[in-house]
Amino acid sequence: MEMFKLSEIKELIKLVDESSVQELEIENEGSRLSIRKPGKTEIVQAAAIQPQVIAAPQQQVQPAATAVVNEPAPQADTTSHLHKIVSPMVGTFYRASSPEAGPFVSVGDKVVEKTTVCIIEAMKLMNELDADIKGQIVEVLVENGQLVEYGQPLFLVKPE
Repeated sequence: MEMFKLSEIKELIKLVDESSVQELEIENEGSRLSIRKPGKTEIVQAAAIQPQVIAAPQQQVQPAATAVVNEPAPQADTTSHLHKIVSPMVGTFYRASSPEAGPFVSVGDKVVEKTTVCIIEAMKLMNELDADIKGQIVEVLVENGQLVEYGQPLFLVKPE
């Protein structure tokens, strides 16, 4: 059984760190290596909680955060009339055609059925995703360069 060389492991860690890949697993002749980046989800959730606990006294921060976590049901009701544009595949989400270009769409933009809203990169292929509804972009649900799953909501659109 051949182990991974330290130099190979360091190079793989560097490559994963510099890419949009969130997790990498490799098996080689009975040896297994798994590299994972810390998830961005916690950061996004913490940012959503922050504004509601800023005014709270220091001792009450924890109970206020718990109360916020228990409130997603009313928020779900307020977005139930919104249309979700979802990922048709697993891949990497890009808001623009290149790092220098502006995003295809932003919050407040009007879209029609053939408006390109993003690119999903899968297996080195760039797949443009079009809006499947006429309306206005209300929210972008994922970060640029984030790995997305099949069926994962990417945008919320207020239908016209």
